[in-house]
Amino acid sequence: MGHSIKRKEDLRFIQGKGNYVDDVNLPDMVYGHMVRSPYAHARLKGINTENAKQLPGVLAVITGEDLAKANLAWMPTLFFDKQMVLATGKVLFQSQEVAFVVAEDPYIAADAAELVEVDYEELPVLVDPHKALDPDAPILRDDREDKSNHIFHWEVGDRAATDKVFEDAEVKAKVHAVFQRCHPAPLETCGCVADHNAATGRLTIYLTSQAPHAHRTLFAIVGGIPENNIRVISPDIGGGFGNKVPIYPGYVCAVVASLTLGRPVKWIETRSENLQSTGFARDYHMTAELAATQDGKIQAMRVKTLADHGAFNAAAQPTKFPAGLFSICTGAYDYPTAFCEVDGVYTNKAPGGIAYRCSFRVTEAAYLIERAVDVLAQELKTDPVELRRKNFISPEKFPYKSPLGWSYDSGDYDAAMKVALDTIGYDALRKEQQEKRARGELMGIGISSFVEVVGAGPAHTFDIAGIKMFDSAEIRIHPTGKAMCRMGTKSQGQGHETTYAQIVAEELGIPAADVTVEEGDTDTAPYGLGTYASRSTPVSGAATAVAARKIRDKAKKIAAHLLECSEEDLDWEPGKFFVKGAPSKAKTIQDIAFAAYTNMPEGMEAGLDAVDYYDPPNLTFPFGTYICVVDIDKGTGEVKVRRFVAVDDCGNIINPMIVDGQIHGGLTEGFAIAFMQQIDYDESGNVQGGTFMDYLLPTAVETPHWETGKTCTPSPHHPFGAKGVGESPNVGSPAAFVNAVVDALSHLGVRHIDMPIAPWKVWNILKEKGVVN
Repeated sequence: MGHSIKRKEDLRFIQGKGNYVDDVNLPDMVYGHMVRSPYAHARLKGINTENAKQLPGVLAVITGEDLAKANLAWMPTLFFDKQMVLATGKVLFQSQEVAFVVAEDPYIAADAAELVEVDYEELPVLVDPHKALDPDAPILRDDREDKSNHIFHWEVGDRAATDKVFEDAEVKAKVHAVFQRCHPAPLETCGCVADHNAATGRLTIYLTSQAPHAHRTLFAIVGGIPENNIRVISPDIGGGFGNKVPIYPGYVCAVVASLTLGRPVKWIETRSENLQSTGFARDYHMTAELAATQDGKIQAMRVKTLADHGAFNAAAQPTKFPAGLFSICTGAYDYPTAFCEVDGVYTNKAPGGIAYRCSFRVTEAAYLIERAVDVLAQELKTDPVELRRKNFISPEKFPYKSPLGWSYDSGDYDAAMKVALDTIGYDALRKEQQEKRARGELMGIGISSFVEVVGAGPAHTFDIAGIKMFDSAEIRIHPTGKAMCRMGTKSQGQGHETTYAQIVAEELGIPAADVTVEEGDTDTAPYGLGTYASRSTPVSGAATAVAARKIRDKAKKIAAHLLECSEEDLDWEPGKFFVKGAPSKAKTIQDIAFAAYTNMPEGMEAGLDAVDYYDPPNLTFPFGTYICVVDIDKGTGEVKVRRFVAVDDCGNIINPMIVDGQIHGGLTEGFAIAFMQQIDYDESGNVQGGTFMDYLLPTAVETPHWETGKTCTPSPHHPFGAKGVGESPNVGSPAAFVNAVVDALSHLGVRHIDMPIAPWKVWNILKEKGVVN
């Protein structure tokens, strides 16, 4: 039988490329392909797999009933829910996995999937989260004892005190803002190769994983395989952005198939499958209110939010925070009281709630407060810059306890604001805007002064699936003075190999070129929680520094032995110890490394290596000010970003080029979210935005020119003062874009526009306001 013509429209699939796991080719390897539901909500009346099994080359077809017999029909999510591996009973979202076909060839597997016959009985569809708790709403999760679509209610702050402030407030401002469902859309899709060796009992999984150790533990829990018999190898995975933190049904099915067939099984999803069924982000429906005095001093904030989690609560976030770190929504501003509440609900959509280049819902929080402050500025008829500066937390108040419980480590928000204003020429732009308005032209200036919170955990507060959120580094110095650094994190393109090597070089004086960095292999790396939510430098980078300092302490003892002096007589400069007052009497780190294996002090253990499992005392709080200038074409509603200045403060910087690369990438993602991207559903639950024809990625043609700047406020509790930066541009930029567009239309009475701000939305507003016919 020939290959299905429809498959040829997906070039990634036809070419067999698009994922580094594709490079894994093991002897006797076979291929898996998913059968997926075309319906959003339907009862399964029967699955006929006989025609598929008859196709030459097909080895097995696995259904949910097959998995149920092995007690594998359900798997735990990362937030104390459970998720069907393959649908049993009914399907709950379009593109949900229904069966898994295994064949000798990937194209045969795809063709056989077309031959699996599934009989569905359509059920009422629920896609509007605002209707999820209505008395007549269909109940989606029959497996739950609580026959409700309500997942959680979470609140923080002082409700009574906040309500009292609002009762007496001179000025109130309110904004309803939806942060739409969007998708990380990593360069490479998700995939794996599962290889079970029956002779040894070893299971090796090549996996697109941002957290290999956590995944190994979860595989052991779900599959009942001893953890010491599981090896997870995460090669270069072509981007993650949070999308490769969860465990997906394809991973589990590949493992089950390998255990059943005794052969390696490769599964790699297509691009459309990635967009339609893997972890989404956002989908937060938010209302924020600010109470202020007439002269612009903010007194309180009140927030109510509805979180759409799809069919399963598969959010990746710490156990104690059902809504992630959304309570950072008080932002950079100093006011005495606040209250925030969030309700989560199920709908007939793909599950998720992942941290897409975001520390657990911080992006939604930063967007909400920065929109609310702009709405308040409109209410007060004051400049949004002046309103922010009047309410910033002052530097002398750090460490600052926010009204919702966070302890901010350090900050100088006005300093970042000043650099941004000076760089962009703010006063001249406001004058230009007035002149253009007089001529009927539309120009807007948007401000976002955001605060991030990254570096989870401390372990006493933060965990994923019960595993505490420390992280790790192991450094081994070879006799010739070269180094091996093994990490519990996993790079997806952040430049870990460079950053960690530079930390070792800074701490020990070993050239960075002489430091090899390894990640992603659970057989060699120390246990760690992985890379997401800007954890790498704040947590694993700290572990690297602490491990290097342990080595340096031992090296000092060896140097004293070699130089025949006491340790107190030695001084250190990167790369060598020398006798105080006699710098020519010195031993380099290379001399010391050789001596650690050949001439160590009596009674000292040989070798020069150390491991550190770093448990941060607090999170870190990077921040910044972003300013966006837009021009709007009245005839088409098209928004052109003329200038964008991003001033970040991420504490002490290891490698400026890597930081700028992270900022440029994050700003581009924020730009896409603000103007292009949305995973939407029609009333029948059909995915709108499930291909790159509808879910747009900006190219070099659309992407604006980014102007970057820095201030530096080191974190006082971090070993070298770093704060993290990878999430910040995606956290801070959407509000700047939206604020700029709203500012361009504010004289027309426009207070808010939900993202994505497509040209048709702007044109319709202009038509409604009588600006165009």
